Amino acid sequence: MVQETPSQQTPSGETFVIVGASLAGAKAAEALREEGFGGRIVLIGEEDERPYERPPLSKDYLLGRQERDKAHVHEAGWYERNGIELRLGVRATAIDRIGHRVDLDDGDRLSYDKLLLTTGASPRRLTVPGSELQGIHYLRSMEDSARLRELLEPGGRRIVVAGAGWIGLETAAAARAYNNEVTVIEPDPTPLHSSLGPEVGGLFADLHRAHGVNLRLDQGVAGFWGAGQVSAVVTSGGAEIPADVVIVGIGVRPNTELAEAAGLEVSDGVLVDQSLRTSDPDVFAAGDVASAYHPLLGKRIRVEHWANALNGGPAAARSMLGQAVSYERLPYFFTDQYELGMELSGLPTPGEYDDVVFRGEPESGEYLAFWLSGGRVAAGMNVNVWDVTSDIQALIKAGERVDAARLADPKVPLADLVH
Repeated sequence: MVQETPSQQTPSGETFVIVGASLAGAKAAEALREEGFGGRIVLIGEEDERPYERPPLSKDYLLGRQERDKAHVHEAGWYERNGIELRLGVRATAIDRIGHRVDLDDGDRLSYDKLLLTTGASPRRLTVPGSELQGIHYLRSMEDSARLRELLEPGGRRIVVAGAGWIGLETAAAARAYNNEVTVIEPDPTPLHSSLGPEVGGLFADLHRAHGVNLRLDQGVAGFWGAGQVSAVVTSGGAEIPADVVIVGIGVRPNTELAEAAGLEVSDGVLVDQSLRTSDPDVFAAGDVASAYHPLLGKRIRVEHWANALNGGPAAARSMLGQAVSYERLPYFFTDQYELGMELSGLPTPGEYDDVVFRGEPESGEYLAFWLSGGRVAAGMNVNVWDVTSDIQALIKAGERVDAARLADPKVPLADLVH
C-alpha cells in the first residue's frame, strides 16, 4: 500500500472521500481545493500507480511516443502539497450509508460527510474454451499497456485482436506501426458498428485494410488453441488463425459492485441525476461508472470516454459542495489511428438516426460526418479537419432542423447553419 499524507493537517471540518484514484477522482479532488474546500479529502485507489489518464495506454504510450510519467494527472508530490490523502494499493470493500463510513481491505474504516464514487469500468472478459491460456491480453491499466508495448515493439509477430471497437482498432494500429501481422475479429458487419453505424464504420474498415490489417467481420471468437500458451484463435465461422499474441477489446462493464452492495440504485452504471447525485443525497458518482440523466439529450447516458472523466469529476465536486450543478456537456471522444486524427461529438447511436451527411470526400482523408435524426444534427465527427468542434457542438445543442445540402457544402460556414 502506498499512502501520500499531507505534511500539514487540513482545517477541521467535513471529510470528503473519493473512491477511485482515476482521472475523474483526481480532477474532483483538484476542483474541491480550487473551490475553497478546506476539509479533509481522501482519495482511494486499488492500483499502486498515482492517478493517470487512459487515452495514452492505447495511443502514444503504447506506440512508444510518450513516457509513462506524462500520463499522470498530477506530478509526484502534488497531492501532498494540496492536502489530499492519496491512498494507493487499497480497495474499498463496503459502504455503510447509515453510519457514513467506508471500509477498506487493509482494515481501516473512514468516516465521510460526502462520498464520491469514481470506480470506473473493467474490460469484459471472453469466456470461451481456452480463454485461460497465456498470451491473451486485456488493456485497461498502465501495467497492461506496458506489457503489450514489450510484446508489440519487436515486430514480426502474429497479433489477433478480438473486437473492432475503439480499443481494438487503436491497438491494431499500434501493432501495425511495429510491423506486426494483424488480424481483427468482429461479430458486427463493420468496425465500430454500435458506436458509429455502418456508414462510417465502413470507412474505418477501409482505413485498416489499407494498412494491411486482415479484418474478419461477421464472426466472433469461438475459442483458443494452445499448450499453455495461445497459438491460434478459432472463429465462429470455424477458421483457425495463428496467433502469438491476442488482444481482447470487447467493451467494458461499469464497476458498480460497491454501490450495488450499499443499496444504491444501479442499472448499467450507478444512477445519478443531472447534478451527479445518486439515490443517496450524500453519495455522488462520476466518470465511466455513472449513468447520468442528460438534460439536453433528455435521457440517461453512461459515457466511457476521457472527456467525461475530465469534466465530470469537477462537476461532481461542485455538487458535493452544494453548488447548483447541471452536467450538460455533450459526449466527446477522440482517436488517432495511423494518419487519421478524429474528434466525435454527440452519440450517433444506430437506430436513433435516419441519415448520414458528409462534408468533404472521405476518400481524401479530410472530411466531416453528421448523423441526422428528423433533420436535426444528433452527432458530428471531424476527421483531419481541426478547430470545428465548437461549431459542431453548437449545431447539436441548437436542436434545429438543418438543410442537408448546405450542411454538406464546405463553402457554407457551419456557424451559418445555427439560427
